[in-house]
Amino acid sequence: MAVPRKKAVPSEKTVPSEKTVLSEQILEAAGKCPEGFLLAAKQFLALGKRDAVDQALRRLAARGKLVKITRGRYALPVCSRFGTRPPAPEAVMGWLNQEGVQQLVSSGAAAANALGLTTQMPVQQIYLSRSRSQKRYVFGKQQVTIRTAAAWNFLLADRPAGQAIRALTWLGPDQASAVLPKLRTVLPPEEWEALLSVRAELPLWLAELLSEQDQGPLEVRG
Repeated sequence: MAVPRKKAVPSEKTVPSEKTVLSEQILEAAGKCPEGFLLAAKQFLALGKRDAVDQALRRLAARGKLVKITRGRYALPVCSRFGTRPPAPEAVMGWLNQEGVQQLVSSGAAAANALGLTTQMPVQQIYLSRSRSQKRYVFGKQQVTIRTAAAWNFLLADRPAGQAIRALTWLGPDQASAVLPKLRTVLPPEEWEALLSVRAELPLWLAELLSEQDQGPLEVRG
């Protein structure tokens, strides 16, 4: 007696869930962004409802596919042959500046180090902002703090002369007086002139130091 053949059962293909599709769409969009570009739920509302997008971002961060930088803001991690790391803080701060929500500049300690006025490396990365609220951004084990600062910290902000202002005020009157001759040789002539041009807006002690230095002879750069 012939054994009846069993009917072939058609193979079932796994259909991705809506959650999976949304996460993949977010990752695809994030992959086209440069390092440090910050992602938020509002950027993906064309892909799904706000709650669904929020949940997808949190799931991606929990899986290590995204890095949570601060509340509601994420970034794509950087992958290389050495492994995976969070985006560089400088890249993220640069994008925050471009957003125009708040102006950010490096701290006085970082500025002094960049100009060679001190060999002391800042223990903690700090950026200065006009905003009244203090914020903290997390980059793996590293944290960056945003602190409120006086208006003169943002004079000539993106120029070496602006760095000089923040460095000198961080050093204080005594140390600033000692490093001013060196600073005058480090800064290009146009930056030194720019620094002098904003004396009236600086703390009185710094304005007086700059005026005294401006009357002295300019040392020739080595």
